[in-house]
Amino acid sequence: MNDNVFPDHNKFINRADKEKLLNQHAIVIWMTGLSGSGKTTLANHIALELNRRGYITQLLDGDNIRSGINSNLGFSIDDRYENIRRISEVSKLFIDCGIICINSFISPTHKIRRLAKEIIGIENYFEVFVNAPIEVCESRDVKGLYKKARKGELQNFTGIDAPFDIPEDPSITVKTNKQSVDESVLKIMEKILPLVRYKDE
Repeated sequence: MNDNVFPDHNKFINRADKEKLLNQHAIVIWMTGLSGSGKTTLANHIALELNRRGYITQLLDGDNIRSGINSNLGFSIDDRYENIRRISEVSKLFIDCGIICINSFISPTHKIRRLAKEIIGIENYFEVFVNAPIEVCESRDVKGLYKKARKGELQNFTGIDAPFDIPEDPSITVKTNKQSVDESVLKIMEKILPLVRYKDE
C-alpha cells in the first residue's frame, strides 16, 4: 500500500448505516467452477430471486470485468491472480455500500480463492462450487472455447492446459450435471437467505 494513501471511507456513514437503510446484510456470493459448469446461469437466477424478494445485488462476471476494469489482463498465472485481486477489491467496495455482490469467476486455484477470501473477509465470503465434469462442460461449450483449447488455439485454458483445484471447503456445492437450474438455485437460496436478511441489533 502507498504510504501516502489513508483510506477512510466510513468516517461519517458506515456499512451498518447503509445496510440498515437498504434493509439487508451484504455478502459476496462467489461462484467458482470450470467454464461451462453453469456459474453465470446460476448467478443470474440467484440475482433475480434476491431482487424479487427486495434485495439489491450487483453481478460481476468475466465478461463485464474483462471488457472494462481488467481489459489489460491476459490469462497467465500472474494475470489471473491480479484479475481476482481487483475483483475482490471491487467486491469489497460493494459490500461496504451494503450491496450483495454475486461473482461468477472460474478462480481456478486454492491460492487465488484464498486471496479473494482474505481481501473480502471470511465473514463476508460465501463460496459456491459449481461442480460439473469437464466432459459435460465441453458439451455446453456454446462459445467453442474448449474446442479451440483442444486445438492449441487457446493457451492456459482451465481444465485443458491449466489446472483447476477442487475447492477444499466451499460453503456449498451444487452438481449441475445432476441438478436442474431450479434445484440448484433453491439449494443455494436456502443457505444465503438467512445470511442476507437484515437483523436489527
